[in-house]
Amino acid sequence: NSIFFLFKVDGKTIKAQIWDTAGQERYRAITAAYYRGAVGALLVYDIAKHLTYENVERWLRELRDHADQNIVIMLVGNKSDLRHLRAVLTEEAKAFAERNGLSFIETSALDSTNVDNAFQNILTEIYRIVSQKQIRDPPEGDVIRPQNVEPIDVKPTMNSDGVRKQCCQ
Repeated sequence: NSIFFLFKVDGKTIKAQIWDTAGQERYRAITAAYYRGAVGALLVYDIAKHLTYENVERWLRELRDHADQNIVIMLVGNKSDLRHLRAVLTEEAKAFAERNGLSFIETSALDSTNVDNAFQNILTEIYRIVSQKQIRDPPEGDVIRPQNVEPIDVKPTMNSDGVRKQCCQ
């Protein structure tokens, strides 16, 4: 399932296509195809079900194996409204995220706590990285660069008196 969202980052409108595989096994065969073009990923687990948190490591490994090395990844503990059923400690998830270079946030889809923040944070980080890359490596457009060409040394021409000739006179 996919859906498009529009977000504002630094005054610019960003269109994001979000794919939700819900961690289901039936999507595993096709996820590699989605990873190839992905610039960001939310690894979401249920704070009330430790097994979903345990699967995060496998999903992270899969992402790192198939996605671009610069993909921005955020670990998201969902259902923070179920504090009384918490099975995954915030500190445990935060430490995992830190060890693996991920950002981290807890959300609640039920009461909308931090949901917009999660998307805004990851899209802002993606935008920052893409903008820096474009500054470092500006797009070349339709410019064709020659390959394996030897440089030519052009020397000024001299007249018979040994004086450099003037051009275009």
